[in-house]
Amino acid sequence: MKKWIVAFLATMCVIWLSACGDDKAQVQTSSGVEQIKQNGVLRVGVFGDKPPFGFIDENGKNAGFDIYIAKRLAKDLLGDESKIEFILTEAASRVEFLRSNKVDIIMANFTQTKEREEAVDFAKPYMKVSLGVVSPNGEIQSVEDLKGKKLIVNKGTTADVYFSKNHPDIELLKYEQNTQAFLALKDKRGDALAHDNTLVLAWAMENPGFGVGIPTLGEEDVIAPAVKKGNVELKTWLDEEITKLTSEGFIKEAYDKTLAPIFGEEKADSVIFSN
Repeated sequence: MKKWIVAFLATMCVIWLSACGDDKAQVQTSSGVEQIKQNGVLRVGVFGDKPPFGFIDENGKNAGFDIYIAKRLAKDLLGDESKIEFILTEAASRVEFLRSNKVDIIMANFTQTKEREEAVDFAKPYMKVSLGVVSPNGEIQSVEDLKGKKLIVNKGTTADVYFSKNHPDIELLKYEQNTQAFLALKDKRGDALAHDNTLVLAWAMENPGFGVGIPTLGEEDVIAPAVKKGNVELKTWLDEEITKLTSEGFIKEAYDKTLAPIFGEEKADSVIFSN
């Protein structure tokens, strides 16, 4: 739990600093490959409170699986992985950050759905995911068990959309930030929490007394980088880049460095796309 609290406090500081630079971010009107090269920096929207995928570590640095891959994108596009600006986003702000040109790419564990495809363009995916539900001692083991209970979700996430659409009779408690949502579960403001299954599994492993009673729910989806709708040039580059990184084993390397310590080597094929 300590890691999640540290990530939350660090995220608040970085969000404040990011807000100070919003005017600069909004000046740019194009995010094509050539424009990014002219700017000399790749602006990537990421999470700051979703370990082990995107979070602020104890040193105040961006870390996690998405971050590891994003740095490689900057290196291959601009020749130096340090030529990257991480811009923190919440789940509900990812589409707007692309539309308003605050970022060039979203790498905030963005699940590809038909609804989102209407708003942004997704590149080739690098990760697999479905929904999962965590609860005290894993006592919630089916959707039926949620009837008459309060379910915690993050606004704008796949879990929010799924339960709002398919189970409108289940009461949802919605939070902006991942850290707020998980604290609400710890504080017993809700009976269970629904999110990406990889995230709830990782969280339950670090929080004794909680278990993932529903490890998979709904269809298996994919997570992919996203760009502004119509940005064909950048999407094409990303498609080719993710294909290359997958075939050469870099996505597996990212898994080994950031996710294997939590999920184990044997889970790699169920989490990532590998050659």
